[in-house]
Amino acid sequence: MAEARLYTEYKSDIVSKLKKDFKLENDLSVPKLTKIVVNAGVGEAVSDRKVLDDVAGNIAAITGQRPVLTKARKSISNFKLREGMPIGCKVTLRGKIMYEFLDRLITLALPRTRDFQGVSDKGFDGRGNYTLGISEHSIFPEIDTDNLDRIHGLDITFVTTAENDEQAYQLLKHFGMPFVKRNN
Repeated sequence: MAEARLYTEYKSDIVSKLKKDFKLENDLSVPKLTKIVVNAGVGEAVSDRKVLDDVAGNIAAITGQRPVLTKARKSISNFKLREGMPIGCKVTLRGKIMYEFLDRLITLALPRTRDFQGVSDKGFDGRGNYTLGISEHSIFPEIDTDNLDRIHGLDITFVTTAENDEQAYQLLKHFGMPFVKRNN
């Protein structure tokens, strides 16, 4: 089985660039991507369970892995939500599948976004992780746009071993993430 293209590129080029950028001496101290979590919250699942099944099917098609249903942690009476009700789904990608998903996201899906200018650099959490919100799941080539009932959004979280946001930014930038600097 062949290695993912981005993983091969990471080992051959990106590690040496990051070592030089951050003056690191050991290859193991270089930041790396540990996992990617694809998450979708479905508020409409409270009244119609079929919506959640459709979203789970879409995420399975996009990632190639069956999602886990996430349940409500608290009851909220205004939303008719009870503790333990399924209200979303998520997939955790690691290893080869993670790198192949990242490659498809950067090269195929993001450029298909309407009026695409780049992704915001404001999604870092201070600990070296980056979260990207996508408003339309239909940008992925695995989704058949002719048979869509509804369009939903996704949150994609990139978890890295970086010590700070600058290291994570440089890591994702070297992978090809099209960041755009925002003024506000």
